[in-house]
Amino acid sequence: MAVVRPFRALRYDPAVGGPLESLVAPPYDVIDPQRREELRRQSPHNVVHLTLPDSEEEAAASLSEWQEQGVLSRDPDPACWWLAQEYVGPDGVARRREGLVAALRIEPYENRVVLPHERTHAGPKEGRLRLLRATRTQLEPLFFLWAGTVEVAGLGEPELTADEGGVVSRLWRLDAEFSDALIEEVADAQLLIADGHHRYETALSFHEEDDTEASAWLLAVIVPTGQEGLTIFPTHRVAQNAGDASGTVINPPRESLPGPVLYREGRYELLSGNGFLDPEVVDRFGPSGVTYTPHRDEAVATVDRGEAEAAFLLRPTAIEDVWEVARRGEVMPQKSTFFYPKLTSGLLLLPLD
Repeated sequence: MAVVRPFRALRYDPAVGGPLESLVAPPYDVIDPQRREELRRQSPHNVVHLTLPDSEEEAAASLSEWQEQGVLSRDPDPACWWLAQEYVGPDGVARRREGLVAALRIEPYENRVVLPHERTHAGPKEGRLRLLRATRTQLEPLFFLWAGTVEVAGLGEPELTADEGGVVSRLWRLDAEFSDALIEEVADAQLLIADGHHRYETALSFHEEDDTEASAWLLAVIVPTGQEGLTIFPTHRVAQNAGDASGTVINPPRESLPGPVLYREGRYELLSGNGFLDPEVVDRFGPSGVTYTPHRDEAVATVDRGEAEAAFLLRPTAIEDVWEVARRGEVMPQKSTFFYPKLTSGLLLLPLD
């Protein structure tokens, strides 16, 4: 069973640290070096100084100093929160995605309480583990899916609001009665990691070495799948080398793809799926020098400019298919799903002491 509980959030005091919009950031793994520098210049207290520091020691020192200065303060009482994100997706459609924010007890994958769906790599986990050791704080929320439906209304004015890159996040502190009801619903569920596989496995490793009750918890946003605002967008592949990929030449596809499509030398080729999901089809061809984009026209344009040999154009992976793969105990290739928007970092933090 999934064990979820309220937590005492560590969060910014805008009266001391400045406007919340200047303090929040995207998750660490989608921030390139140029964006990192922009965020660092935006505020000396922007959360990126913690999530992407020059050193783990610097992050720990900043975290301690900001609490001493009152830039960050700990809530006196534990609570769960309700998060709503309003956004316009890559398809130009405006949506609203909602979920429960709480502390989640980590479980080894073999317990089948929390399910992964993508492969991970050792490098990112090593860096995140060093940072977790130094700060003893879950600095960013992880994104989980729950196959349920929740309707929340009448919450009044949000306690926190921040616009990060056009995504407006609003947070409401939930009363104990409503929190308990949600926690009871989630308790019987399996949770699927949507975003945060590396950080989840880092938390498992840290708890194993730390061996304390405090280190058994992480900061979770648990999103019910029964809502229109939850969507998966495709992640197209741009490859320097297409491997041994080949398919049947077709006319330029319209907005809806007939299957996974290879684009190179000005022509489109339909690839045979043989029952595999689109990211799995591409992965079997062994392309190399791969980068990713949610924008099909950008992938094609990169090839046309001669900056890559080929683009693999994919259909979005259905949420039901992601669940099916995870429940079989299997994983998909990296970047098989693109949940938009990402969760904003810096709204709530979870200390582990």
